[in-house]
Amino acid sequence: MDILNFEELGFEFDPEDPEGFRAGTQRIGPLIGALRTGITMYELPPGQANCPYHYEYAEEEWLIVLEGEPTLRTPDGERRLRPWDVCAFPVGPDGAHGIRNETDATVRVLMFGEVRLPAATVYPDSGKIGIWTGHRADDVIVPRDARVGYFHGEPGVASA
Repeated sequence: MDILNFEELGFEFDPEDPEGFRAGTQRIGPLIGALRTGITMYELPPGQANCPYHYEYAEEEWLIVLEGEPTLRTPDGERRLRPWDVCAFPVGPDGAHGIRNETDATVRVLMFGEVRLPAATVYPDSGKIGIWTGHRADDVIVPRDARVGYFHGEPGVASA
C-alpha cells in the first residue's frame, strides 16, 4: 500500500491556463495506485478557480476544503466555505458547481469522485459539453448547439 503525505506534495501549474483559472493541480489517485477513485488536490491563488462551472453525467464528485475560504457556486447560489467543510455534487444539473478563491490568501481543496468512462460534462455558462471516452483521440468538447442528426454524414444518406 502506498502512503502519501499531502504536505510533501507540490503543485503543477499549467502556463497555458487563462487568467482566472490558474490553479495548481496534484493528481493524487495515480500516485497511490487508486484505479476507481479520482483524487485531485488543487491550490487556488487569489482570484483563481480550478475549472469552469460544470456538472457531470457519470461521476459524483466530493469536495473537502483543506485550507482557506473558497467560494462555492451551485444552483442554490454562492457561499463561502471554510476549512474542513465537505460537500458532494450529485450527477446531473443539480450537482453543478464551481470553486474559486475570492480572498487574499491561498486556498487548497481536495476533490474526489468515481472514475467512470465514458463520461459527459456540461459547462452551462459557456454552452459546451465535453465527452471523455478514455481514448484521448476520441475525447471532445463542443458547443451544445452543434447537434446533428443520427444519420448525418453517413455514406449514401442524403443530408438535410
